[in-house]
Amino acid sequence: MTARKIMLIEDDDIVAGLVRFLVERQGHELEWLNTGADAVEAVTRLAPDALILDVLLPHQDGFAILSKLRAQPETARLPVLMLTGKSREQDIVQALELGANDHLAKPFQPAELTARLQRLLPGR
Repeated sequence: MTARKIMLIEDDDIVAGLVRFLVERQGHELEWLNTGADAVEAVTRLAPDALILDVLLPHQDGFAILSKLRAQPETARLPVLMLTGKSREQDIVQALELGANDHLAKPFQPAELTARLQRLLPGR
């Protein structure tokens, strides 16, 4: 398996630690931001292979970030997994309509996160 660069935008340190553990255990590298501020610029600059994105973030929510990423050519096709506590049907539909590739509700099962992320990675 080829190592990939995964980016996580998540404000909860405990969730971020678990995601880091799961991603690195799969042999991938994790870049982590704990705020929505400057998220679009960071994703564009770091050019990850996939993005795991929370919705409820300080400074800018995940829906706004996703919308901006889909609007620019450099990130329009970036695989995005929404990982969020916002799991009502309307939240899931909104994420998918904005261009998310997948949605996983918190709390999540580690094996499910790993499987969903692997499915999104290019050239898996």
